[in-house]
Parts: sequence; structure tokens; C-alpha cells
Amino acid sequence: MSQPHKIVVYQVFTRLFGNTNTTNKTWGTLAENGVGKFNDFNDLALQEIKALGTTHIWYTGVPHHALINDYTAFGISNDDPDVVKGRAGSPYAVKDYYNVNPDLAVDPARRLEEFQELIVRTHNNGLKLIIDIVPNHIARKYEGKNNPKGVTDFGEKDDTSIEYKRDNNFYYIPGERFSVPLPEGTYKPLGGESHPLSDGKFDEFPAKWTGNGSRLAQPDFNDWYETVKVNYGIRPDGTKDFPELPDGFGEKDFKAHFDFWKDKDVPDSWKKFRDIALYWIKMDVDGFRYDMAEMVPVEFWSYMNSAIKMENPEAFLLAEVYNPAAYRDYIHLGKMDYLYDKVELYDTLKSVMQGKGSTDNIIGIQNGLADIEHHMLHFLENHDEQRIASPEFAGEAMLAKPAMVLSATISSAPTMIYFGQEVGESGAENAGFGSPSRTSIFDYVGVPHHQRWMNGGKFDGGKSSESEKSLRDFYQRLLNFTIYSPALASEYREIHSHNRQHTEWYNDRVYAFVRWNGDQKLIIISNFDRNDSFGFELELPSETVATWGLKDGELELTEKLYGTSRPTLLIQDGKAKVKVDLKPLESWILEVKQ
Repeated sequence: MSQPHKIVVYQVFTRLFGNTNTTNKTWGTLAENGVGKFNDFNDLALQEIKALGTTHIWYTGVPHHALINDYTAFGISNDDPDVVKGRAGSPYAVKDYYNVNPDLAVDPARRLEEFQELIVRTHNNGLKLIIDIVPNHIARKYEGKNNPKGVTDFGEKDDTSIEYKRDNNFYYIPGERFSVPLPEGTYKPLGGESHPLSDGKFDEFPAKWTGNGSRLAQPDFNDWYETVKVNYGIRPDGTKDFPELPDGFGEKDFKAHFDFWKDKDVPDSWKKFRDIALYWIKMDVDGFRYDMAEMVPVEFWSYMNSAIKMENPEAFLLAEVYNPAAYRDYIHLGKMDYLYDKVELYDTLKSVMQGKGSTDNIIGIQNGLADIEHHMLHFLENHDEQRIASPEFAGEAMLAKPAMVLSATISSAPTMIYFGQEVGESGAENAGFGSPSRTSIFDYVGVPHHQRWMNGGKFDGGKSSESEKSLRDFYQRLLNFTIYSPALASEYREIHSHNRQHTEWYNDRVYAFVRWNGDQKLIIISNFDRNDSFGFELELPSETVATWGLKDGELELTEKLYGTSRPTLLIQDGKAKVKVDLKPLESWILEVKQ
């Protein structure tokens, strides 16, 4: 079998995937609402995920984070509900980087071994896996009880008498005690349930800066109050207290970056997170998704990512970055493989899907990112974003279809989908902390559409509705096409603007482009309108006809998604046209062979 050309990442919220409990009590306990386990990802589950058209799994929420469940029998201290979001806790408030979430293990005493077994199963089923690392912040009550020999805990050697010192792991507010933020409205931790630690107090003296940068001893309720910010040698005035990369260093490879840092004195937090990453890489984790990477200096990323690549040159390094002005620095200087394409393509497609935006805006986005397009990972859902089927987003999962075709085929970058997206999950549950529209990452909850597909562990869609089955079939067809299409790893040219000028009835509710390499030529067009069909003669510009070397005549085209349309491309005098009749929300991927 030929090797995949594009990468497809399946993000799965690990504690939710295998949960078959349908109770969904608001603020429900683990016993009441259930929880998924590492072992739920058995060979059958992994084969079905792979069959969807997946090459990588992002197991979200693996490192041990703060949560409200009693594991004191396993040497784990209880966490304070006043500084834990939800009952199951945020995966981005990591409590111990050298172990995994005990909720995810059948036997919490063997939790790390159970994850190691999952790593082996994942690889044996032909998939690679990534996990989260969250370098910007850690849980308010971090306890490194599983540190390797010689590894000191975060803050263990800090000088807490001053706000900043380069080798302190945290920033401090000397002389002030941390105060729990005042909750908004009627919010109460655990929904008001009594708990011995839920008293509006948390013992932290002196107070530390909060994860999002708040310098208040009592942060706001909307701050990331459950976390503390890690100090990377950025002084409180924003200046840098570490070596900077020489001019032009972005053009050098990771080996040159590694050599640059070998003899440099760097802040202690840099070393701690490098060692954490290498610990997991040596355990055969294939890479990482870095939370809020732009809140950490790019020089640190050069230091850590080059060390990772020296250990595993094929490591998959994905960063959550939302500032387009910083994209190239994090790719070239920070040695990231991929960044979220959120604020440009995702936000634009969301607007188009909601019937507000114009497909004309896609042209400038792709042109502007042309030099880094391969590095800009595409998605329509993830754990931070609203579910497409939620009323707050689009209200109907089928509205994702044209956007998904475009997102998955417009560039050579990886595609990511979020578990349940492929069966139209709506995120409607009121789980406790937070509000519906996003599947909860803070509480124990069942995921109904996904559970119907899971069918009690058969993973066969046995309880799915016909519309859910149809949607999953669409995703499976599309994703499997993308990972084996050579053209999608190569050239792109939009033909939208040409047809907007020259083609009658062509409008900004459709979008057309071409992809090609020496082995394959594709014409891709999508109709984003939920109500109207569009018929017109799509025209290939003369430069595309010339580039492809098309000779005068007629060519029957093959539609690669469903194979039900076989339109004819008419080539005459350097021009080419194909009659298109797109139903609402329909897309065609047409292959041209001569």
C-alpha cells in the first residue's frame, strides 16, 4: 500500500471516548456519570479510528492534572475544588508531569503502565500518537511525586522573597497571600456540594502570578485562576534574561539550533520542560500539542524542540498560536512543525458556514500563508471550539461538509478532526463548569452521538441514526482520499476569482481551486449554501490549462468522493470548461486524466 501524503490527526478527549454511561447528571461524580479508560482504546477501537482515515491520535488530557476524586490510597493528595475547574478538572492544570491521570486507569496504581500499553497498541495498529504539554502554566498545587532521580520539583528552589529571579520557576507577589477569586453569579464549586476543602480558601503564600499573567493576589474569576504562570526568564518589564538567537538563525536546521544552546546558560524552567518532553519521547510518544505556545518565548522553543528532534527527528510538534504576526517566528525560530490555522481559515470558514461570510475572503488567506501553508494545521472542531452542530455555531452537522472538503484539501497541511465531529456531536450537555456548545473538558460526561456510534464497545455505529451514519461515511471517504492523494501534497491555485469574473451564476457561496502534481490533477469545488443548488460552466484559466498541458478535446472526469458524477471537461483553444450542477452543501473532487 502506498504511504500517506497528508497527515490526519484525530483528537480524542481520552476520559470521554470510552465512557458508555448516559446519565449526564450536572456536576455528576465519576461513579454517577462514568469515565473512559486507556483500555477502551482496544485494537477494535483503534482499527476503526484508523479506518476513518486517521494517521495520528492526539490523546488529550493524559498528564496527571488536578481533579476532584479521592486517590489518597495511591499516594495522591486531594485537590481543592476552589482551584479546580469542574469536577474532573482541566487537562491544562497539570499536577504531575511524570505520571498520567489516574481516572484513566483501570488500576490507578498501574496508571503509567496502562498508558505505556496504550502506546504499544496505538503503534501496533499503524497509528502515531501525541499528548499535551502545557509549558506556560501548571496546576496551582503541583506535586512532582514521580520525578526521576535528580529532578527537583517546580518552585522547590525558588527565592519567594522577590517578584522575579531568572531561575525561579514562578513569579511571586511578596508579602501577599493568594485569595480565591469571587465567583460570578450563582456559581459554586461542585455545584454547591459540600466538600472538606471547599471553603473559599487556598493556602498559597506568597501568592504567585496566575497562568494567564494576572499579577493580582486575588485573580478574576475569568482568569486562569486554577494555574500559576511559569517563569522562562522574561522579566516583569518584558525584557529577556537569556541569550537570543543570532540574526538569520531561522534558516538553520534543528541540529544547528541544538548546537547553539549546548553551551548556553538558560533559565531553570527551560531545563525542566526539556526534560519532561524527552521523558515522554523516550517512552515512544511521537510528539506533542503545545498549549498556548505564544505565551512562552520563542527562544525556549528553539531550545526544547531542537533537543526533541535530536532524539526523534520525526517527532510531531504542534503549537496553539493565535497571533499571525508571530507565525513565522514560531515555525522558523521555534522549530514548530505545525501551528493552528485558527484566526484566519477556521474563523473565515465558520463565518461562511453560518451564512454571514463570503468565500471571497479565502483567497487572501491562502495567498498570505503561501510560504508557510504546509505548517498551518486545519480544523473545524477541537476541544476549545463550539461543536458545529450546536445552535451557537451552525445548528446542523451537515453544514460542515463543504467546509470540511475545503479545509482538508486546500493545502498540504495536516487536517484535524475532534472525536464525535464525524457523527454530528452537538455538545448540548450541561455538565457543570462552563456552558453547552462545547463538549465539557472539565466534568464527567457522556458524549451521546459518539456513544451511539461506539455501541457499547462494538464501534460499529449500531445505535447511530441514518444521518449520523451518512455523515461518518462522508468523513471516511474524504479523509481516506486525502491521505493517499499525491496532488494534495503539492501545488495549489485558486480559480475562484477567475470564475467570479467570467462565469455566470458563479457566486461567493461556492469556492473552486485546483491541486496537482506530476501524478494527479484535481478540480475541487464546494457549495456552501444550505438551500440552493448552483449550476454553471466552471472555467479553468488558460494558465492552468497550459500548466497541465491539456490538449484540445473532451475528457471524462472522475468524482472521487462518491463517484456518482462523471462530468466532461471540454478543452478548446487554450480554455477548458466543465458543466457543474452542485446540490446544496455538495462538493466535487474531480480528477483530470489525459
